[in-house]
Amino acid sequence: MTIQLDFSLFTQPEFLGQVGKGLLGTLELAALAFALAIAMAVLIAVMRMSNSKACQAVAAAYVEYHQNVPLLVHIFLWYFGVAALLPAGVQQWINAHNSEFIFAFIGIGLCLGAYMSEDLRGGIRSIPTSQLEASRALGLSYLQAFRLVILPQAVRVSMPALINHTVLLFKNTSLAMTVGAVELTYVTKEVESQTFRTFEIYLASTVMYLGLSLLLMWFGAVIENRIRIRNR
Repeated sequence: MTIQLDFSLFTQPEFLGQVGKGLLGTLELAALAFALAIAMAVLIAVMRMSNSKACQAVAAAYVEYHQNVPLLVHIFLWYFGVAALLPAGVQQWINAHNSEFIFAFIGIGLCLGAYMSEDLRGGIRSIPTSQLEASRALGLSYLQAFRLVILPQAVRVSMPALINHTVLLFKNTSLAMTVGAVELTYVTKEVESQTFRTFEIYLASTVMYLGLSLLLMWFGAVIENRIRIRNR
């Protein structure tokens, strides 16, 4: 028995256009989810390190919830659950603006934001408390001290973990296909069902995910090297 592989489908404009659309959707989804994740990570990390018991409790609950519930369930909750609770006008607007994509990036961003917040918290805890005390003594508010003194150093310390979770976020965008968001995995499945070239199309998808993940890791390593605090 001989296995014949046929990659000629990738020379056809129709399928190339579909794959390109899916790849673009994955990149857009990853970019928006990353922006949301970073914003939530900074907010939650600051809340967990604050002196307010209420802020600490809310932030801890947020982290525990998102770390102990599967990401796929988060996406389903937003797409099927939260969407049903929204006013009719809001639902109509979201449905007219790609609801699958919107709820997918919200679910992914909020979930990975919890993990990234723990990365930042670890970096913050590594900074001597004397730096925060000195900043406050110089007249900076708590938020100013965090933004100008503590957070920049914490990001440098936690960069390896942040890079790993960024790559994880990128790979987890594939889960968006379960709610019909048009991204690379969704398009891969569509092309496979049209051509029945299962191995070829999934191999191509695998190579693209692998290549982009390695590119993200390389880019992260470059940034880490540039911002690393070097001993004199």
